Amino acid sequence: MFNFYNDPGHGWLEVTTAQVAAVGLKVSDFSRSSYRRGNTLYLEEDCDAGRFLAAWEAMHGRPELKDVYQPQTFIRNLPSLHA
Repeated sequence: MFNFYNDPGHGWLEVTTAQVAAVGLKVSDFSRSSYRRGNTLYLEEDCDAGRFLAAWEAMHGRPELKDVYQPQTFIRNLPSLHA
């Protein structure tokens, strides 16, 4: 199961760098609109999350997503993936 964080303006899929590597992707495959805290990535919903989910589904089947709504998500305060 993957957490999908969202606030009133946007959403991000939480994944680990190990999960990214497990589907044949690299951190550099994602845009500056995604964020990182240690080995955890928060992939922006418009492009990056879809890229990861398509790769995951091709290898493991459709993933279950848990919606996590936060009026002021902590993710916006994290450094950009390519900062």
